[in-house]
Amino acid sequence: MGSRAIVPAWNFAQKYGIPKAHGSYDSLLKDPTVDAVYIATPHPMHLEWVLKAAKAGKHILCEKPLGMNASEAKRMIEAVRKHRVFFMEAFMYRCHPQTRKLVQLITSGLIGEVRLIEASFCFNNPVDPKHRLFNKKLGGGGILDIGCYPVSFVRLVAGASQGKLFADPIQTKSFLHQGKTGVDEWAIAALKFKGDILAEVSCATRAQKDNTARICGSKGTLTLERPWFASWGPGKSKITFQKNWNSPKRDIWIKSDRGLYAVEADEVGYCLQKGLKQSPVMSWADSLGNAKVLDEWMK
Repeated sequence: MGSRAIVPAWNFAQKYGIPKAHGSYDSLLKDPTVDAVYIATPHPMHLEWVLKAAKAGKHILCEKPLGMNASEAKRMIEAVRKHRVFFMEAFMYRCHPQTRKLVQLITSGLIGEVRLIEASFCFNNPVDPKHRLFNKKLGGGGILDIGCYPVSFVRLVAGASQGKLFADPIQTKSFLHQGKTGVDEWAIAALKFKGDILAEVSCATRAQKDNTARICGSKGTLTLERPWFASWGPGKSKITFQKNWNSPKRDIWIKSDRGLYAVEADEVGYCLQKGLKQSPVMSWADSLGNAKVLDEWMK
């Protein structure tokens, strides 16, 4: 456990039964008993600590988004490749059985050719200039913090429809509202993929939405009520299939024996056991492609 001061580090470590605590991140990276680190600092600090962790030979799980832009993401990937360490962007929903099942349903041809994809991540918070979501210096705004989820989702689905792990859009059109603190508070974007697959993504820190995801194909529609938080702990989630608007709906249930963030940790552990440097769940090329779309959206 590493923190900026030893007292909170020890308090956290004792609360969760962690045997060691460090009063600085540098101290943690010097610890030879530490094999891997999870970087969950505010967005603008990801680059610094990914570079330092890679140089220290530590495997890395880094919170989304990887960096403030695609240029930072590229520098991180170059560093982890140079130092030969594992590196993954922490999109926990990508590791959940619900997402794996969704990919299987799409590749099976259940809904035919994918034509439209919709995904949103929105909530309504009061403006607080000191909070990282509304502080430009801390990487505030909805697009980087939560817009990255629907973008990664539609790229995953578009890729699955083509038999690939992901796909990058060939065209992006976007709009956003900038608040008084200088960050985007609600935004929407339209993405066009190969094969005339069209996607709509939205995010907001000051507007509530149902936050569902929907994939419309030539033979039916798949709807996810909880695409990002399928199940916090062990439990069930569902994907709903409907052939036509007047057809009966069919719920496809997915069981998970592990919690949402536990399955993410399991994915990292599995990759390390196999000697992999990146995970097919969220590869380096996938993360870099996501960062490029976020750059376009923020323009």
